[in-house]
Amino acid sequence: MGLLTGNDKLFVQSVSQLVYCNPFLPERIEHERAALGDEFHADGTLWHTRLDPSPTPNIHRLHQRAEAIAERVHTRLADGVRPGADEAAAYEDLVAYLLFQKYEGHFFRLIETPRTATARIDFYRPFAADAQRYLTGPPGTFPSRDEIPHLFACCFQVRRAFHHIFQNILGGSTPAVRLRAAVWQSIFTRDPRRYRRTLYQRMSDVATLISGPSGTGKELVAQAIGYSRYVPFDPARSVFVQDFLGSFYALNPSALAPTLIESELFGHRRGAFTGALQDRSGWLEVCPPLGTVFLDEIGDLDASIQVKLLRVLQTRVFQRLGDTENRRFQGKVIAATHRDLDAEMRAGRFREDFYYRLCSDLVETPTLAEQLREAPDELRTLARAIARRVAGEVEADGLAEETVAWIDKHLGRAYQWPGNVRELEQCVRNVMIRGEYRPPRARDAVDPTGGLVAPMLAGTLTAEELLRRYCTHVYTQTGSYQAAARQLGLDRRTVREKIEAARREGRHRDAGSGSDD
Repeated sequence: MGLLTGNDKLFVQSVSQLVYCNPFLPERIEHERAALGDEFHADGTLWHTRLDPSPTPNIHRLHQRAEAIAERVHTRLADGVRPGADEAAAYEDLVAYLLFQKYEGHFFRLIETPRTATARIDFYRPFAADAQRYLTGPPGTFPSRDEIPHLFACCFQVRRAFHHIFQNILGGSTPAVRLRAAVWQSIFTRDPRRYRRTLYQRMSDVATLISGPSGTGKELVAQAIGYSRYVPFDPARSVFVQDFLGSFYALNPSALAPTLIESELFGHRRGAFTGALQDRSGWLEVCPPLGTVFLDEIGDLDASIQVKLLRVLQTRVFQRLGDTENRRFQGKVIAATHRDLDAEMRAGRFREDFYYRLCSDLVETPTLAEQLREAPDELRTLARAIARRVAGEVEADGLAEETVAWIDKHLGRAYQWPGNVRELEQCVRNVMIRGEYRPPRARDAVDPTGGLVAPMLAGTLTAEELLRRYCTHVYTQTGSYQAAARQLGLDRRTVREKIEAARREGRHRDAGSGSDD
């Protein structure tokens, strides 16, 4: 008799796949269905579309069955049954799932309660005892007890990733869910098994580039990735070696002069420039090996600083301003931009070699208009989430309803939200304080197409002119060639060509009008 038989074997194999799948993709549901069979509960399976996910009945059933099987296997192992390699690997995955579910609440309390790297973790001992009990077998069958701290650290990382992805990426529309899945991959890669084996030690070498229009939450995405990095656990002291909350360093280069940007990033020696009265460490020096430096609006970076950052990404070496001593940067770089870097490279404003060092991992944030187009009811859901933050739980529902009612009456559901989620947040605040919200682009509420509708209805546009102007309109609303191309179903180069042609057409029109005066 093998270690696993009949339904137990099928269940363990399905859970093994479930442990390493992307939980924000449909595959998670299929693995749950395969594991539970007739016990699978179809309602509410898309918990990842909700703002406050709670365990589904399927999670409880999976945990109960996993625990019962683990007990049966433990007995067989004690009786001397030797499993095959594949059987042992699948069972080890089942134990990892069981341990995560059993101690999930403890891991979550570590996130909720501010802690430091010196805080002792009391529940590691029972976690390790359970792991050793379930994974005790013939020599060489299962990982040694030396690997249990790594499993513990992986469980904590998974729980942190769930928390920060849900907290930072709002909404249940398909674009929002797709973004959560992309962020999960940025953290664990497409192959979490490989990540757990080796890649967890190498993710500092992979830069992440987040693109999307202003106001779409690029920094929140960066935080979700940065706060969810792997942190080793030291079993001798029962502590994590680093505090995950103190390892994210954000800098917006567009808000600072080039010299100040260099000082913030690289640090400086006393006297390196006017006002440098003492030595100073920059973010690249302060950032620990498991930390993250986030560079917002990287597209606005001066070319000279691009060169220096390129060297850091290539060699991991930098120097303070006014110094010749080489220092090493061992953390991870996440960059973000609202610009079309392809166009910036064509214009000579952004270095291609720098771009190719940044684009190992690309994440694109959707516009609010994209989310609402796919799921109009998301407006109320997002307004409620924002109201909860700005007014508290008690007032959230009432303020959200007031906001949505005001939007329906004065802006309409066709309003394109050029400022994206950031604009919606200001709308909620304005309604809370003054009972109204006035968009800075008031004309958008009257004719959001910028004069496209009238000539179209009059039939005075050719098909080519209509396409050019419509491409320009969508580009204006989405804020980037990439987003416009995705919405239009066209190649990005075609969209850019049509928009440039429309701009030339507009300039000719304006010049002709001027000559007639």
